[in-house]
Amino acid sequence: MGQIGFIGLGTMGGALLKGLLAEGVAPAEIVAFDTLKVKLDGVSDAFGIQAALDARDVALAAKVIFLAVKPQDMKPLLRHIAPIMIDGQVIVSVAAGISIKEIEQCFTSKVGVIRVMPNTPCQVGEGAMALSTGAHVEDEDVHQVASWLETLGMVHIVPEKLLDAVTGLSGSGPAYVYLLIEALADGGVLGGMPRAMALEMAAQTVLGAAKMVLETEEHPAVLREMVTSPGGATAAALYSLEKDGFRGAVQKAVKKATERSRELGD
Repeated sequence: MGQIGFIGLGTMGGALLKGLLAEGVAPAEIVAFDTLKVKLDGVSDAFGIQAALDARDVALAAKVIFLAVKPQDMKPLLRHIAPIMIDGQVIVSVAAGISIKEIEQCFTSKVGVIRVMPNTPCQVGEGAMALSTGAHVEDEDVHQVASWLETLGMVHIVPEKLLDAVTGLSGSGPAYVYLLIEALADGGVLGGMPRAMALEMAAQTVLGAAKMVLETEEHPAVLREMVTSPGGATAAALYSLEKDGFRGAVQKAVKKATERSRELGD
């Protein structure tokens, strides 16, 4: 046993698989299963990985198994594979709302559990992810999984109690940013710009600003002040945003998403 397994090849499972291949993992070392045979066969043909006939075949073959199924499918899947799991194997779950303790309780053997909160920009190698670990995970397994995930973006190792906040910030965060890009583009159209140009410039502006924060390591407030001339257009725009509660609205959105994530896990 030493292969890497995937059960579920949807959006996130597919992104994680591509990340491992980009890291240099040989396709022959990956075994996967998906309930949609057409999808499984397509991925197997495209990347040369092994296609399993059943989820248990993955559990029998792999030491590290990525479970990328919907939360409502997680418990039945765990019950299906638990009887054949052995000490030292590692489950990597990307299912929201299913705690490490809930997963560990499905096994009688000492199976390691790593829970990952990814986001959709993982599909383009710019994800923001956090992971938490259970009681039976070796440090070398944590570091190996983290290195694989880093091919898809940024990774932080955090206590599990922070994963709801991670969900509210980076898990749901792309949706907030898409709404901002849409609003920026609408503002450009209001000013007379063609919509296609406005949308492209809005998206590039968000990308460039985010890159400035990450690469300069300056606080956003410092970078904001660099753009804001006294009495200028940016100052007028920022005044309008603050007056309309922009900052508070974003904070409230993250808080609401965090609370909802916590509710779904209860």
